[in-house]
Amino acid sequence: MTDVEVKGAARSARRRGTPVPARLALAAALLGFFMICLDATAVNVALPAIGRSLHGATDGQQWVLDGYTVPFAALLISAGAVSDRAGARRMLGWGLVVFTAASAGCGLAPALWALIGCRIVQGCAAAVTLPASLSLVRQAFGEPAARARAVAVWSSGGAAAIAAGPVLGGILTSAAGWRAIFFINLPVGVVTLAMAARAPRSPRLAAPLDLAGQATAVLGLAALAFGVISGGADGFASTASLAALGVAVLASAAFIVVESKASQPMVPLALLRSRAVAACLLIGFSINVAFYGIAFVLSLYFQRVLGESAVTAGLLFLPMTGLLTVASLASARVSARWGHQLPLRLGLSTSTLGMVLLVFLRGRTGVEIALVPAGAGLGFALPSLTFVLLDSLPAAQAGLAGGLFNAARQTGGALAVAVFGALISISFSAGMRQALLISVALLAASTAAAFAVFRSAVRDVVRSSSRAGRGRSRRGRSGSRRPARPSACARPATTGR
Repeated sequence: MTDVEVKGAARSARRRGTPVPARLALAAALLGFFMICLDATAVNVALPAIGRSLHGATDGQQWVLDGYTVPFAALLISAGAVSDRAGARRMLGWGLVVFTAASAGCGLAPALWALIGCRIVQGCAAAVTLPASLSLVRQAFGEPAARARAVAVWSSGGAAAIAAGPVLGGILTSAAGWRAIFFINLPVGVVTLAMAARAPRSPRLAAPLDLAGQATAVLGLAALAFGVISGGADGFASTASLAALGVAVLASAAFIVVESKASQPMVPLALLRSRAVAACLLIGFSINVAFYGIAFVLSLYFQRVLGESAVTAGLLFLPMTGLLTVASLASARVSARWGHQLPLRLGLSTSTLGMVLLVFLRGRTGVEIALVPAGAGLGFALPSLTFVLLDSLPAAQAGLAGGLFNAARQTGGALAVAVFGALISISFSAGMRQALLISVALLAASTAAAFAVFRSAVRDVVRSSSRAGRGRSRRGRSGSRRPARPSACARPATTGR
């Protein structure tokens, strides 16, 4: 086919528009992603109401959040392989069915233990839904430009849910009670399932599963969260806390042994030896510690200390959550002109400054001022962080890196709720200050890593470009056709070292 024919076919395809099944696949994936992200943030502002209704103390309220995020984080890496083996459309459908049913169980929960149990089921379903929704979008849009636009639309669903979650959660809690947060998933889930049923069929791929690695990962993360939360409630010298933390240590050691011996490990340990990959995972972990941990603490601060209603508490988060989407769009424009390292470094530095301000500022106005740089900085850094991670690895490892990156982020959110909740259960004022200082320390370390680790990659690119230029000059003078030596930038691009 000639270039003229190719261009004519492309114009004809654009005129015909996107096929209906592909649009339905995108709509189903978008709504599914929106639902699972919404339930990660909307519940925060309802925690005081849940505690009063179901007679739950701070540790019980922590498990309402971590019952969702712990299985979400632990199952996320293997869920992508399950989606490939069974087919993205099928797994998206099953994930939505289970998530919707678990939402109904949450709304009908007669006691706190029942609510936490249904939240665990929700987290498992969310771990399946997330990679399946993205895979469905990638399969439904074959043309690269259309696929890029579709993935961007899909990503906007998560950002919109994070921004709308606290506000919507506050409105529903004040108007109809906290149970409405979960009941609203029922009609959305039914509509999403109907759309997914008309999406294109997904192929089944031979993706390996690492069941031993998955089991040790779930056990280690769950035991660690349980040990920290029970330690905050009963003291870290209690039998339950010490036993759980001991199990977490043993499970973590078993995970390392299993992954080092597995022929097809869930997490290749060699990947973690890459400085660029390790830095990206640290930064992603720190970002979620700061975001979800502070959102948990501030939701209680707004209502317990300042005496605000659930609606007002949700609205008070807008300076942080609302700026995430705006800053992400601005980050894309800046990185297109100046590279991804500038928004990454600038965003982390700005967010660190916002967290420092939160340490010293108190009251409604002070917190609102500090949340502006905190939220804008996180939104500005995160898109570039994802691109830097993918650029540090071969294309064949992009899916694994994405799963590992999102698992690290969700783990950060789960541990932040566990640790920060333990701190404020002892003394709210002192615990809140300590939580903020931990966030500052992690973001400061992430900022230092962004400057130190990725600076060498830039230097290697500059040096390789200079050598390439000298090589072309020598070939021009001598007429030699001897191929140039591979450039030094190949190593950072493929291994991240």
